[in-house]
Amino acid sequence: MLLSELEERGRHFKLALRAGIPVLILIFLVVFTTFTTNETFELSIQNLFLITAITFITIYFIYFLMHLSVKETLIDQTTHGFNQKAFIQRLEDTKPKTLALIIIDNLFILNQNYSEEEVDAVLYTLMQKLNLKFQQKGLPKALIGRRYGAEFLIALDENHEDLEKILEEFTEENLSINNIEMAYLFSIMTNTGKDFKLIMHQLKDIIATQCEKSKKIQGVHVSKDAKEITDMEKAIISSIKENNLLLSFRPLLNTKSHNIDIYEIAIQLNASNVGKILPRVYLPVINRLGLGREYDFTLVKHIIDLLPLVHNNISLTFNLSPFSLRDPNFQKKVFDYLDEKKIEPSRLIIQLYERKTHHNIGSYLKTLHKFRAKGLRICIDNFGSSNASMEYIKHFKFDMIQFDRDYVTNLDDKINYAMLESLTRMSKELQITTVAKWVDKESQQQKLEALGIDYLQGFGISKPITETELINKYN
Repeated sequence: MLLSELEERGRHFKLALRAGIPVLILIFLVVFTTFTTNETFELSIQNLFLITAITFITIYFIYFLMHLSVKETLIDQTTHGFNQKAFIQRLEDTKPKTLALIIIDNLFILNQNYSEEEVDAVLYTLMQKLNLKFQQKGLPKALIGRRYGAEFLIALDENHEDLEKILEEFTEENLSINNIEMAYLFSIMTNTGKDFKLIMHQLKDIIATQCEKSKKIQGVHVSKDAKEITDMEKAIISSIKENNLLLSFRPLLNTKSHNIDIYEIAIQLNASNVGKILPRVYLPVINRLGLGREYDFTLVKHIIDLLPLVHNNISLTFNLSPFSLRDPNFQKKVFDYLDEKKIEPSRLIIQLYERKTHHNIGSYLKTLHKFRAKGLRICIDNFGSSNASMEYIKHFKFDMIQFDRDYVTNLDDKINYAMLESLTRMSKELQITTVAKWVDKESQQQKLEALGIDYLQGFGISKPITETELINKYN
């Protein structure tokens, strides 16, 4: 039996005592006072009213405690493990030293392809198997709860060195539950005397940077059975593996030299059977399949291979996922490929696009410093759109910032113009290159140049060119 079920049974017993003892005492007192008097008990209106009142109070009191029992249950109704509220309460009470998060990586796919009853049965069985595994390993008091959806939490009151091995064994042993194929990701933290929300962010970040724990397709980790993969998803996977990237290059005009020496890269996938696939279509699929790092590395390789074909004064800026950047394996592959191709790293400008400050900003900035140490330049996109960009710039000196679209398209607004002027002045003092995109009108260009912005990009500057045009122009 699960620890959560044992505790819930104990809670029900305590509630029964709370309900029963006062009622029994009340009945005893009434009976005692009635039968200890010299008068013979008669079913008078007064006594009938007393009996009715006692019965009503008894029923109401028991119903109230039963309702309270259901409302404040410790158990997740699907899995019978601790629910999130009860789990957090036990964390506060026991202050465990080790906390693990295990995620069913393909729950979204299961929900699409199986009935609700079948998925619930899988979740229930998973909880039972997880509990059994810890009992077999001599850890019967392990707290196991379901946060929500596909997330299961495990807490131990000691720094258990074998926990990773236990979870690896569990995931290997349970690749199929109730004849349904499963895929898992997990992460572990020790010394977890911190805020629960912060711990959850950190556990998820560890998982996001360790997707190697899902299944492989040609060295790419995914979480889907082949029969569940749609034609579009097959096309996306094939395009990444075969480097079928369709790149277009948006020119950035240097306002000092009036030359174009940087191009921003926009990407589409070019699948033979479905044609061009836009980022808004393929990126969600890539993320769901765990292909983000493979996609990003395919892009980086493509760009590094392209650089020797164009003049040395041309640099390229492009977006990479922060999850890829934080992955040590991704870092090593990129750095090794750079060394192999002997490319000047400063010609590569990595764009970061994040509207929310990363929960572990110190760790993230260490990652950025690794890329900076290799000579790559770092740019933050949509600068000024949120507090996150200002928080980053307080801790890391970016090489380049690209202002948010609202600043560039609302130059007639005095407040907006004043804010852009202030941000530009700050960037100059910090020796950070500034970029304004979405420049479509000559009046915009004049105002932005007057502000001293270093680079302009948009249809008012020049239209994007293809990869072939770029090579022919700068070869």
